[in-house]
Amino acid sequence: MIDLEVIHRLQQTLNQRKGAAPESSYVASLYAKGTDTICKKVAEEAAETIMAAKDGDRLHLVREVTDLWFHSLVLLTHCGVGVDDVMAEFRRREGVSGIDEKNSRSQEQA
Repeated sequence: MIDLEVIHRLQQTLNQRKGAAPESSYVASLYAKGTDTICKKVAEEAAETIMAAKDGDRLHLVREVTDLWFHSLVLLTHCGVGVDDVMAEFRRREGVSGIDEKNSRSQEQA
């Protein structure tokens, strides 16, 4: 089970970095560069996660997924979305077939 307290503490730190000087932290520098840069970082980490999975190295995969989650949290925080928002969506989807859930999103967009 995911220790949500760790994720919440990380989110709190990410929120604190929003107002920090770009040279003071890596996250503050990402925020200063904006959405495009943060999105590129998420995409880079997603690609590295895929490569790690294909390599079959469990530890490498765990490390890359951690990087992906971290940068995804940076993006969420940058966009004003919180961990609790994502968890609420997971709860909404719990017990719903993936096919049914995807179909419901298609109907909402139509």
